[in-house]
Order: sequence, then C-alpha cells, then structure tokens
Amino acid sequence: MELYKKVLKVARNYKGLLILAIFFMFFSTLTDGVSLGMLVPISDKVLNNHPIVFPGTKLPGFLTQLINKVNSMNPQPLLIWISVIVLVLIAIKGLTFYTQRLIMEVIGQRVIRDLRDQLFTKIQHMSLDFFSNTRVGELVSRLTYDIYVIRHAFTEGIADSVYYSFQLLLYLGIVLFINFKLALFVLVFLPGISWPLLKLGKRLRKISRQIQGKMADLNSRMQEAFVSMNIVKAFSMEKEEVKRFKALNRDFYKLILKSMRRTLFLNPATEFIAGAGGIAVLVIGGREVIQGRMSFGVFVYFLGALMALMKPVKRLIKVYNFNQVAMAAVERVFEIIEKEPTVRESESAIDLPLPRKDIVFENVWFKYEEDFVLKGINLKVDMGEIVCLVGPSGAGKTTLLSLLLRFYDPTEGRILIDGVDLRDVRIDSLRRYVGLVTQEPVLFNDTVYNNIAYGMKDKSPQEVEQAAKIANAHEFIVRLPQGYDTVIGERGVKLSGGEKQRIAIARAVLKNPPILILDEATAQLDADSELKVQEAIQRLIQNRTVFLIAHRLSTARRADRIVVMDDGRIVEEGKHEELLARNGLYCKYYRYQFQDVGGKL
Repeated sequence: MELYKKVLKVARNYKGLLILAIFFMFFSTLTDGVSLGMLVPISDKVLNNHPIVFPGTKLPGFLTQLINKVNSMNPQPLLIWISVIVLVLIAIKGLTFYTQRLIMEVIGQRVIRDLRDQLFTKIQHMSLDFFSNTRVGELVSRLTYDIYVIRHAFTEGIADSVYYSFQLLLYLGIVLFINFKLALFVLVFLPGISWPLLKLGKRLRKISRQIQGKMADLNSRMQEAFVSMNIVKAFSMEKEEVKRFKALNRDFYKLILKSMRRTLFLNPATEFIAGAGGIAVLVIGGREVIQGRMSFGVFVYFLGALMALMKPVKRLIKVYNFNQVAMAAVERVFEIIEKEPTVRESESAIDLPLPRKDIVFENVWFKYEEDFVLKGINLKVDMGEIVCLVGPSGAGKTTLLSLLLRFYDPTEGRILIDGVDLRDVRIDSLRRYVGLVTQEPVLFNDTVYNNIAYGMKDKSPQEVEQAAKIANAHEFIVRLPQGYDTVIGERGVKLSGGEKQRIAIARAVLKNPPILILDEATAQLDADSELKVQEAIQRLIQNRTVFLIAHRLSTARRADRIVVMDDGRIVEEGKHEELLARNGLYCKYYRYQFQDVGGKL
C-alpha cells in the first residue's frame, strides 16, 4: 500500500480528472444495475404474463408503485418500453465507460510521463559512483520495462479497482435485497474463490522481480554487444555473443512462462468453485420459485446479479495480483528516485567567485570502496600554473582531478579554491570554471555544431567556428557532407580519433574556462593526429591553470611543474631537469620511455 501511495502522489496534479473519471464509473455502474433489472419484467410480464413477486421483501414505496404499474400493463406495449429503455441504457453505458477509460488513460500516460521524467532527472543528478556501480542496461530497463509495467498498474489497476468496487457493491446489494438468506449462503463460497488468487499474488511479486532483473540483464547484454561491435567482429565473437544472448533470453522466457502458468491455472480452479456455488443456488432458489414465494423473473434477476457479482470479485483479485507484479517495478523505480547522491550541495552553498589565486589539496584521502586510492595528498597550484601529473596506471591521477570537479568528495581532507572549500559552493558554479578534455572524447549523436556548443546555447555560430579554428578542427569540419550541420553518429563514430579529440578541444575552447583538465588527451592518437591535437592544446592552455595527465613525458617537459604519483601518494615534485637530477621514480620512467623499454606512463 505504501508503494501505491508513492505512485498516487505523482498523480496528485490530476485529481480533478480522477474525480471526473470516478463519477463516470459510478454512473456507468448504475446503468448496469438498471439494465440487469429489466430481466424481471421481461421474464415475468412479457414472456409469461405473470405478476412480479419479490420473496417476503418489504419494498420502498416508489418501487412498490413501479411494480404495480408494470404488473398492470399489457405485455406488448411493455416490451416496446423496455426495448427503448435498454437501448438508451446501452448507449449511456457505452458513452460513460468510454469516457472514464479515456480519462484514466490520459491520467495514466501523464503520470508515467512525469514518473519517467522524475526518474531520468534523478539519474542525471546522481554522483559518478552511482554509475560506477550500476549497469547501463539496468537503468534502461527501469526507464522502459519497469515504467511500462507501472503504467498498466495505474491505468488499468486503479480504474478497475474503483470501477469493479462499484460493481461489487451494486450486485452484492441486489442479491442481499432480493433474498438475504440465500445471498449469505452464496457468500460462503467467495473465500474459496479469493484464497487461491490472493495466495498467488505474493508468488507473482517474487517472480516479477526475477523477470525485471532478467530484463535488465538482457538490456545490458545488448548494450555491451552493440557498443563494442568493432571488438566483437575483430575477434570473431559473433557466435559467442549470440550464444550468451540466447541463454539470457531463454531464462527470461522460462520466467515469463512460469508466471503465465500460475495465472492461467486460476480460471479453471475458481470456475469450479463458483460453479458449485451456482448449482447450490439453483436448487435452493428453484424451490422458492416452484412454491410461489418468488417469481421466475425475480429469480432470474437474482441469478443474473449473482453471476455478475463473480466478475468484479475475480477482477479485483486479479488487479491485486497484477499490482503485486507492478509493485516490484515500483520498488525498482523508487529505489533510484529516493536514492540520495553522495555528492550534494549544502543548503548554504554559495556561488564560487572567479578563481584568482590558487587551488589547494589539503591532506586529501579518498576511497571508492574499502581501500584508499588517494593517501594524504597535499598540493598547492597557483593560478596560471601548468602542472603535469605522471605516474603508473592506478596511481590516482584521474581520481585526484575528479575530486576537483566534485565528481566525488574527499573521504578525508578538503580542496580549496581561493580559500573556499568546494563543498561550500554550488556545483554548477564550480564546473563553470573548469574545462575537461578526456582520453576518450565524449561525443553525442548530433551535429558537429551542437557537439562543440554542448551546454553553451548562448554562443554564436561565429564563436563556435572560431573555437574550431583554434582547435585545428575547422578545416576538416567544412569538408564534411553538411559541414557543421553533419550528424557524427553515436559516440562520433563517423570521425577519426584525432578529429573527435579536436571536436572535444573546440568544446573546451568555446567554454573558455580559467581551469583546464587534460586527461591523457593525446594518448591514443597516431603521430600526425597527435601533432595537430598538440598544436590545438598549446593554443588552448594559454593563460589558464592547467592540469595535465600525461602518458608521454615529452608533454611533461613543457609543464611548469611535474607531480609524480605512485600508489595514491605524491612521491616527487619539480621541473623536468630537477627530477632527472634526483634520479628518482620520474628519472626511472623517463629512461624506460626514451630507451624504448618501458612504454608509456
């Protein structure tokens, strides 16, 4: 119930429409009751020309007068009147049913739209550690399959819950009114119908969690296979990928079949119980008709209401079971919506002023899980200084600069810009002053222009073009089929590695940040591409505070200061010549690289 309240809370903006839908549900139910009541005069007066007799029931005055009026009418004109009334009732029933279903569908679609927006927004604002521990396919599954299940729970579950509750009350009231004792006897059979259905609900919820988890596995498998298609083909792994997918798909199929077998078994089981109750009613009620204590038409009305009563009972229990399935999806969706990011702004956060003095890492320790990745980092960088971080893979270089962007917060210690702790400033104001160019440039399936101007809609076409020229990108861009309007494909697949990197550099140039992070920006390029990218980088770093993470020590030589890291610590600092003279770790790596025995840092 608590989970259902969370979904209903999303729907609170549409309560006016919901009330209107409930009104039409109530009106539609009334037409059902009146239509069913037409069985009495048709069976008694029209077909048998016998008076209508209710068994020992004290009827309200208006109903007594109506029955007397019907009993006094000739069968033929009565048939015409009943035909007209039934036809009008059918039209009203159809119109009200259509209207309430349409309204509920509109509400459901709006709720799911809002819920999907809410979920996507929350995912966008989660810290990077969340994405490190969550598969992309898992997130896609929650945004698609889980949301789809919730949509049906809302549009059909809530609509059916209200509509069939009205019908249950109507038909229950009719059978109790016609023959109270016989109705009580029938109600004894209801638990026999309800118990197996309710029992199944708990089992379905468990199976549904497994189904949704397996769907996430399928999405992850597909996403990994499609994104890595070049590697798959390079290693001739197509058959192996198909084999893995088929295995997951078979597991998913088995779970779906398992759920369907249990659901389909309910119909014959409940029909048998309901049939046994119906036969008992036929025997007892038939005796009342034979003895003249109840007219045939009233008995038909009782049987009709009783049979109609079974439908809302079974439907409501099925809605309950379906909601159990949906609640597993609701749990998965709200698990993310209610999850708090590890990096949060304080309520008193301020805008960071334009950095003018220095950046200070003060006794910074950090760990992703159990082991510390950074261990007591103390580093002061003056504004305008170019600092190069070198060291073996896993030394903590990228992690250290991720803290500067507040992708993560230090486990211990703090980072200051002009004496202001980064945890005391608004995140967007910090990132406004920091530019990032990564080893693997991040591009979108959009135009070249939009990729360069990403996050900077206020920039003019002239500024975008100038940024591309500074990044050595304009020349190849204008040769593309549509120039700056060329769509470059997912992850920039239509561009070469050097071209992608220059687009990323153009983006950083356009942002014009005072602080710049270059994370191994030329590590994967060929010599010609690297030369063009290095020229672009030289223009980019002018008059900025720059953090370089370098694979090649030729890059490090141009820095104002080199910081050597190893095992999460700073082990050496100084200029290129100073570090070579110390004959320490930097000197060792330098010799390895330039004697062609060690490769890259």
